Amino acid sequence: MQILSHFSSKASLSLLPLPRLSLSAALYFRRRPSKFQFCPSKHFQFPRLPLLVCNVSSGTSQQVPMDSPPPEATLSVDSLTHDLQNQSLTSDGHGQMNNKSENNGVNYTHAVRLKLEDLNWDNSFVRELPGDPRTDTIPREVLHACYTKVSPSAEVENPQLVAWSESVSKLLELDPEEFGRPDFPLLFSGASPLVGSLPYAQCYGGHQFGMWAGQLGDGRAITLGEVLNSKSERWELQLKGAGKTPYSRFADGLAVLRSSIREFLCSEAMHNLGIPTTRALCLVTTGKHVTRDMFYDGNPKEEPGAIVCRVSPSFLRFGSYQIHASREKEDLAIVRTLADYAIRHHFPHIENMSRSESLSFNTGNEEHSVVDLTSNKYAAWAVEVAERTASLVAKWQGVGFTHGVLNTDNMSILGLTIDYGPFGFLDAFDPSYTPNTTDLPGRRYCFANQPDIGLWNIAQFTRTLSAAQLIDDKEANYAMERYGTRFMDDYQAIMTKKLGLPKYIKQLISKLLNNMAVDKVDYTNFFRLLSNIKADPRIPEEELLNPLKAVLLDIGQERKEAWISWVKIYIEELAASGISDEERKASMNAVNPKYILRNYLCQSAIDAAEQGDFGEVQRVLKVMERPYDEQPGMEKYARLPPAWAYRPGVCMLSCSS
Repeated sequence: MQILSHFSSKASLSLLPLPRLSLSAALYFRRRPSKFQFCPSKHFQFPRLPLLVCNVSSGTSQQVPMDSPPPEATLSVDSLTHDLQNQSLTSDGHGQMNNKSENNGVNYTHAVRLKLEDLNWDNSFVRELPGDPRTDTIPREVLHACYTKVSPSAEVENPQLVAWSESVSKLLELDPEEFGRPDFPLLFSGASPLVGSLPYAQCYGGHQFGMWAGQLGDGRAITLGEVLNSKSERWELQLKGAGKTPYSRFADGLAVLRSSIREFLCSEAMHNLGIPTTRALCLVTTGKHVTRDMFYDGNPKEEPGAIVCRVSPSFLRFGSYQIHASREKEDLAIVRTLADYAIRHHFPHIENMSRSESLSFNTGNEEHSVVDLTSNKYAAWAVEVAERTASLVAKWQGVGFTHGVLNTDNMSILGLTIDYGPFGFLDAFDPSYTPNTTDLPGRRYCFANQPDIGLWNIAQFTRTLSAAQLIDDKEANYAMERYGTRFMDDYQAIMTKKLGLPKYIKQLISKLLNNMAVDKVDYTNFFRLLSNIKADPRIPEEELLNPLKAVLLDIGQERKEAWISWVKIYIEELAASGISDEERKASMNAVNPKYILRNYLCQSAIDAAEQGDFGEVQRVLKVMERPYDEQPGMEKYARLPPAWAYRPGVCMLSCSS
């Protein structure tokens, strides 16, 4: 089934076009020949195959369910995504920290504190991969190269530090006093070079809204290089809005304060929600103005310029591989070189697999239908990328996050949320919600479509690896099948925890989401209040909805009866679980945030910052550091959007930034 059908209401969603490739197809997917294809999704046809059967062998053949834990001494596919499930970027550079850990899960009692001049730059991307022989920024097609060396060039005039992230500074082991240096804004606006950095812009391509767009690349983001901390964790530092590159096309390579605040705040808010994401170290203004046509309506205006320093183990995307496969011939070899680089630095556990750790999968009854992931590291890698992506999308669905621009150039190979443009969290629950005005005609990237789009993008990624002859059709099929399995496993687990249930009950959850869609119930506040319901079947019917009255607004008698009916069944399930109300409330509040970065909160911070007051940016950042805590006195940041929040440019945005 498509995830859309899990919670859609016929009235609101019957006209929504869905991608041709759906989650159900992940279990039956048959690929075309491996030659790289550049065509919109509507032309794809996917005949069905029998369900795949997993075979984990350790000397003897043993049939196990796809999601069962493996024998203790046997490597499993699930172990390939162990880093993501553990949610610990600080331990291995692959996942995301647990949001509940004190001090972001790291003991900083005896932490190293470095000055900027003491950062340990490695610059492996430039050292190990083919580069552009030219260093100019003239817009052009860059062939046979993964990057172009280019320096930041944005004009600045008295740049100012708007805000910075303490937890990201700890990842880099950077002394907090460094943020008070007089030259700090100059260094992180790119006006002054950081000692040891080796700036470059990455070359990549991508499918945009289902159509192949050719070369894209870092048009305004310039990576300064990679910093290794004392634990040998690798962190790329990238300035977004730092000036033109060969990939800027006809744009100016700059960014405005409006979009930079949104990216800075959301990067950190998503991390604290426990969702894998790129991070943001700091945000500075340039002191210059940038001309932008926010609504693409022929009415441009000047806005304050800004630069955000993004941080990630890697900014490699699906499109980083697609561009080289699209050019075929000698560029196909770059796909392999880039894959080797990613595995070596970011998936070393795959590099270290051996045939003695036999991990094979039966993909049907045909002869030679076994996929042995230990005999092909690229197949194991494709599976892990697929599973990380599936887990990421499941987490988005759990908190009601809509990315808005899920093009393949915006998909991280590490399974991180990347490129915050016209994103949005659900306010009133609407599966068809898209925060991107450009997406309005077809709503390709709406909330309900994200799981299927994730799979569509994985299909493009595996097609790229097939074109470079790194994986075969069976291995590509298996990666996509694992996407479907992983998404459904993770999504069901998340929704089960959100309701405080001991097991997944499809009918109960489906009915709930349909009720929420019909009555446009606030997604975040509803689940937070749901923990107040008592597991007591003796509660009088007229009192059943009292814990939810703050979110069940203006509903008539018919809808009230529908909700009472659902709550009665829900209470029966809670009572049967045997879990105390106190224990359940604590566990539900640990997965249902009170605070999310609603668009109107961003806009309030933007409005103040554009007038020179950065205090609200810093206050919102502080609140979003503990989204699952009550935070007495901060309740206004959990309120429903005010009427002004529904104006254009707040509830929905364009890609103009």
